[in-house]
Amino acid sequence: MQQDLAPSGTPVPMASACRARQRYAGGVVFNPRFGSSLSHVRALVLNSSYQPVKLISWQRAMLLWFQGKVEVLEYHHQGSQPVIARSAQDEFPVPSVLRLKRFINPRRLTRVRFCRENIYRRDDYRCQYCGESFSTKDLTLDHVVPASKQGRKDWTNMVTACRRCNHRKANRTPLGAGMPLLSEPKVPQWLPPQSFNLNADRLPESWKIYLVDLDETLLESLENFGEILDPRIEDLTG
Repeated sequence: MQQDLAPSGTPVPMASACRARQRYAGGVVFNPRFGSSLSHVRALVLNSSYQPVKLISWQRAMLLWFQGKVEVLEYHHQGSQPVIARSAQDEFPVPSVLRLKRFINPRRLTRVRFCRENIYRRDDYRCQYCGESFSTKDLTLDHVVPASKQGRKDWTNMVTACRRCNHRKANRTPLGAGMPLLSEPKVPQWLPPQSFNLNADRLPESWKIYLVDLDETLLESLENFGEILDPRIEDLTG
């Protein structure tokens, strides 16, 4: 398998890649040139056709690079200096723009991922029994039809519930507990953005040439791709 080259023209050593794969997965790497840490640094992933696909963490970008699943088109810089991720024994430039070597059909990127956070977002962080809004730490997930009664763990049988209501409902159906749902749980076709801080005026310079035709709505979607896409995207880039 052909190896990508670092800016110096040196191939990424596979042994070093394996070691770095473990170290960088933890995300505890510091770089004095880029402030206190790299925790906020991300990479833009392009399809093999150069269409923007998603944003990922710099750790994920390093892994895809080491695994040979992408080619690195751009690296992060601060001024004229490259941003370097350092561990005790290795150092690598941090990728800014990656291009997948395998084409991903955009039609496969339409399902919303089934997970705890996305259920909360679907239900607008509101308990589906009492109707009150809560912070994430005060919310739980509830099986509408209890698991002990063969209730499924899917979009149509899982709802957001506060701890008090979840405890009160216990191992009963909403009808049996006298606690009707505010709304019928359904499979979402989309989710409202969790946050929007991908301001076009503050994009890394290395991204702009690849995002030149995207409006702010599409940029917002790109910002949230990593959290709302079906896990199959991770099968293709993972």
